[in-house]
Formats: sequence, C-alpha cells, structure tokens
Amino acid sequence: MSNVIKKIHWSSILLRCIWMIIGALIYTVGLDLFLVPNNIIDGGVVGISLMTAELTGISFSIFVVLINIPFLYIGYRINGKVFTISTLFSIVWMAIFSSFAHEFTPITTNPFLGAIFGGIILGIGVGLIIRNGGCLDGSEIVAIIFDKRTTFSVGEIVMAMNLVILGAAGFVYSWDSAMYSLVAYFIAYKMIDITITG
Repeated sequence: MSNVIKKIHWSSILLRCIWMIIGALIYTVGLDLFLVPNNIIDGGVVGISLMTAELTGISFSIFVVLINIPFLYIGYRINGKVFTISTLFSIVWMAIFSSFAHEFTPITTNPFLGAIFGGIILGIGVGLIIRNGGCLDGSEIVAIIFDKRTTFSVGEIVMAMNLVILGAAGFVYSWDSAMYSLVAYFIAYKMIDITITG
C-alpha cells in the first residue's frame, strides 16, 4: 500500500513539474517572440531584468535569476520549501528557454498585435505555473508580505509596483512602448485568472 502511495506521490510531482515547464515555455514564447521584439515588457522582476539587460547589454537570463534570488529567500521564509523550489524551478526553465528564444524569428513586429497576443500567451503560461504551485516573479512574494501588513490586497500591490516598472519602460524604450506594455500587462493579468480558475 505504501509503495502505491509513493508512486502516486511521485507521479503527481512529475506531472506538476511537466506543467510548470510547459508554462515556462509558453511564457517565453509570449515574451521573446511577441513582446520583446516590439520593445514591450512584462512587469515585476522580468520587466526590471529586461530593462537592465537593455541598458547593460548583459543577458536577460542572468538578470532574471539573480534579481529573483533575494525574493526566493523571502518566499522560503514565508511560504516554505515547496513553493520556493517550484518557483526557482519555473524561473530557471524560463531563463533556459529565453536564452534560446532569440534564435527564432519574432511572430509579429506589429506592437499592437504583439501586446494583445503576447499578453494572452504570457497569462496562460503564468497561470499554468501558479496553478501547479510556483510563480515566475519575486514581486508577487513582496506583495504577499505587504498584504499582511497593510489594508491593500495582493492584486492592488502588484498592480501598483507594475505601474511604476512599466512606466519606467518609457525612459528606457519609448512612451509608446510603455503604453503597449500596460496593455499587455492588463491582458496577461486577466488571462492568469482565467487559466487558474480553468
């Protein structure tokens, strides 16, 4: 009986890992083949990493892992080992996929289409990862902390942080890019909810 339970347990973990890898791949497609070619960014740590990579010329994949490390430590203290490992697993796979994605031709160079479809694809990818116990962005961990100490919800805190980050895209890229980034973010935000609730 215990062997059967162990088998079910390990098969459940394996299935969750597969879904998180698929989520990271879908997210990377939305980011690197729809948004980035049109100078559109996502919010949170990913957005900061993209802008830092643009300003320094160093790979985005390096920044997205390094900047997330302090947040992962905080996440470990608050949400435990399983959540932290799942999040790190998802981030590393996204970084791996992103390092190869630049070799592919962008799906569209139209910023409007990039924002719409990139946002949809991003949201599905993030939703799959959250649904299976992880996340892709350290800013969500910060939002959880502030949620416990203030009257604002996690969604409101994440929204406020991302408005600042996406607004900064106007200085790094252009104000058109910042506005398209906001459109992509709002669409992704809705798609995350749809994907999580099924």
